Amino acid sequence: MKKFAFVFAALISFSILKAQDKIIVNADLGTTTINKNIYGHFAEHLGNGIYGGIYVGEGNTKIPNTAGVRNDIIDALKKLKIPLLRWPGGCFADTYHWKDGIGPKADRPSMLNVWWGGVTENNSFGTHDFLNMCKAIGADPYLAANVGSGTVQELADWVKYVNFPEGSGPMTQLRAKNGQKEPWNVNYWGVGNEAWGCGGNMKPEYYANIYKQYATFMASTKDRPTFKIASGANSDDYNWTEVLMRDIPTEMIDGLALHHYSVIDWNKKSSATAFTEEEYFTTLKRAWKMEELVTKHSTIMDKYDPKKKIALVVDEWGGWYDVEPGTNPSFLFQQNTMRDAMIAGLSLNIFNNHASRVRMANLAQTVNVLQAVILTNEEKMILTPTYHVMEMYNVHQDATLLPTYLTAGNYENGTDKIQAISTSASKDKNGKIHISVVNIDPNTKHEINLEMRGQKMGKVTGRILAAAKIQDHNSFESPNKIVPVVFKDFQTTNTGIKFTMPPASVLVIETIE
Repeated sequence: MKKFAFVFAALISFSILKAQDKIIVNADLGTTTINKNIYGHFAEHLGNGIYGGIYVGEGNTKIPNTAGVRNDIIDALKKLKIPLLRWPGGCFADTYHWKDGIGPKADRPSMLNVWWGGVTENNSFGTHDFLNMCKAIGADPYLAANVGSGTVQELADWVKYVNFPEGSGPMTQLRAKNGQKEPWNVNYWGVGNEAWGCGGNMKPEYYANIYKQYATFMASTKDRPTFKIASGANSDDYNWTEVLMRDIPTEMIDGLALHHYSVIDWNKKSSATAFTEEEYFTTLKRAWKMEELVTKHSTIMDKYDPKKKIALVVDEWGGWYDVEPGTNPSFLFQQNTMRDAMIAGLSLNIFNNHASRVRMANLAQTVNVLQAVILTNEEKMILTPTYHVMEMYNVHQDATLLPTYLTAGNYENGTDKIQAISTSASKDKNGKIHISVVNIDPNTKHEINLEMRGQKMGKVTGRILAAAKIQDHNSFESPNKIVPVVFKDFQTTNTGIKFTMPPASVLVIETIE
């Protein structure tokens, strides 16, 4: 009897281990839409993010461009289906005066970019340039307004300049004089940036009052209401969220921002490429922190806004490392490895799964800065592993979130551990179901049993992003070292499929009944 009990216990233990990584997708229980703006991006006047990156000048004959914006970047961002682009900052936004960036370029005054390297900003890329670029790539613009050093009148004028119909007053006359008769109808407006830091070092009570003052004079039109986004918390500053939700009436605010970077230590960051596994583990642990942050900030918001009218807007997120050797430390240019692909896949799964509250997020940043999706060097351009993850994941945009239940093992490093598998699932308007799965464990393959409930699983296809090492990256010499490839290694089971995730990989599965 004892022998039988031992064998039975061993079989149970073995069964638990074999079933440890399991995903259950409830295909018939989806009610929440994954807002496409979760897949937004952020472009600041920082380093070579705008100049030398997105914008090369209208007189540039070496690099093909449209009105000074690189054609290859326009094409790449259109393929990415980028839904939203935040501009002009960042810290830069609270020193930016929009009227300096309109009119004939030769007449635009220069300024000192005090935040990012003390370089001269000539304002050749301004409101018209940005908004016309957004139209070219099919993205909605998100304008970050100057609250730190600007005025209420300045912001009120900017809203009228870009949104009001011709003949509505002096701002629309000025717009027409500068070559744009019809309004752009910009929906999304950030009322300041990081008011707790570079945006003014304010206390939340003070900023709440300032926000209400500025928001009061941001007039809407019948065709385009202004979606106002308050400068929200720095990572786990829950008191900031509490005060703003308490002090700002819900009818005056549409979104509340949150900023969180996956950085090891602000005083001692790791190399973007020559990092250790311990540094990799710590970075991914910081990325997993997003789950806790979104949950706790949402809980505070639920107390004041139970109907979830106000969106949680994660308008700065991504990995932050040391700059590449030999580059300007203030330009924040870093390479992009499989570690960044892990951060992207994990973070996007978190945002998807919290889609009832998280309705916008902006990766920092689009080109040549921090966790960029594109890197440029003169006429050369490469797509990073992060680009490929976001391209694979764009199938979730405006799809219906499907509840998933995950049982997963851990990725261990010494005595510490984090969950190794992350997932989210959705059903699009054509009935196709997509399941995105990330294995952040760099050492171990993970066997996944995927069970579909509420719908039969039909033909299954997949695309995977993986590499030999977590430090691997695309370079200007080898631009296609890491690209998505077709994944076919699925085994049919009684309830769904079984497959094995390689170490440090991202997989997107598609199926339709």
